Amino acid sequence: MTVADFAIVAFAIFFASCMQASIGFGMGMLAAPIVAIVDPGLVPGTLIMLALLVSTMVLVREGSALDLSGASWALAGRIPGTILGALLLVALPERGLALMLALVVLLGIALTSFGWIPLPHRRNLMMAGAASGLLATATSIGGPPMALVWQRNTGAKLRSTMSAFFLVGSIMSLAALTAAGAVDRHTAWLFVLLAPATILGYVLSRFVNRIMDRRRLRLTAITVSTIGAVVLVVQQLVSL
Repeated sequence: MTVADFAIVAFAIFFASCMQASIGFGMGMLAAPIVAIVDPGLVPGTLIMLALLVSTMVLVREGSALDLSGASWALAGRIPGTILGALLLVALPERGLALMLALVVLLGIALTSFGWIPLPHRRNLMMAGAASGLLATATSIGGPPMALVWQRNTGAKLRSTMSAFFLVGSIMSLAALTAAGAVDRHTAWLFVLLAPATILGYVLSRFVNRIMDRRRLRLTAITVSTIGAVVLVVQQLVSL
């Protein structure tokens, strides 16, 4: 990875971390398409590690607002989804994984943009948790299913509940990826190098939360994610 490549990845991680710390999700959806273009080896392992870091910081800050019951039901669904995601990652070739990643981003954008609001009862929470586990483990993008089912929540409750879910879920995903042989020294070393960008993004979120509302942040995330996903699809098709 060149210095320019690292700068691009670090900036994507910085912005994605800020967004996740502000609205509860977005690390994978925003950063994964950009990171996959520069260094596919960082997806999903390194991004999941960085998501775990930012989730921990948010939970420490706003854990008092946590909806423990909702997070618990979602995590119950995440277990089988995580196992399926690890198996899918092993089975897919790199190009297939990249295209799946881009399509997951675009589907997530569509679902979160058109106003569909499923009720957050036990069955929907478990189904969303399973979908999130599968997608997060295979592509590092587990936010859209949970954002759909918890979109009536706002502010600290949304951020803390999403962060608790992603904290435990990321540990599950990393364990499954390690067992599948998808976590190596490169993955861990880039996590160490990119952790400062994640921390700076979290720090920035404290100021962003005061001056930028959730709707504008969401619109920005959707725009950037769409561009990244489309570029990734074009890149893969051109290289065929």
